Amino acid sequence: MGGKCPHRSVKKRRYSHKTHRRAKFLVNGDDMVYDSLNKADEQTKPLPPDQDLPGMGQFYCLHCDRYFNNASVRDDHFKTKRHRRRVKLLMEAPHTQLDADLAAGMGMPDNGPKLMSF
Repeated sequence: MGGKCPHRSVKKRRYSHKTHRRAKFLVNGDDMVYDSLNKADEQTKPLPPDQDLPGMGQFYCLHCDRYFNNASVRDDHFKTKRHRRRVKLLMEAPHTQLDADLAAGMGMPDNGPKLMSF
């Protein structure tokens, strides 16, 4: 059932829809990346070597949550439209559950200022 895309005339190797969707869930969410960006301003430590990651885990894009094989590939990634969109998206704080509740009218009621009772 899985495997290659059924369109055999495509020159590039394409994966099935199921494989593509599964890879989407491995990426950190916007809120987690935003928190790590704010934490990165406070402390900047070099990454520890990890043999399971590409490039021993030394070449990392914090905005996109991706590892690269070497510095030149990472620097080329910094120039791409996908990276620039991601940086622009993470400039402002992501929405929270409280924002969603307030927009749906399920937050704390705003009854206005309290009147003094005599």
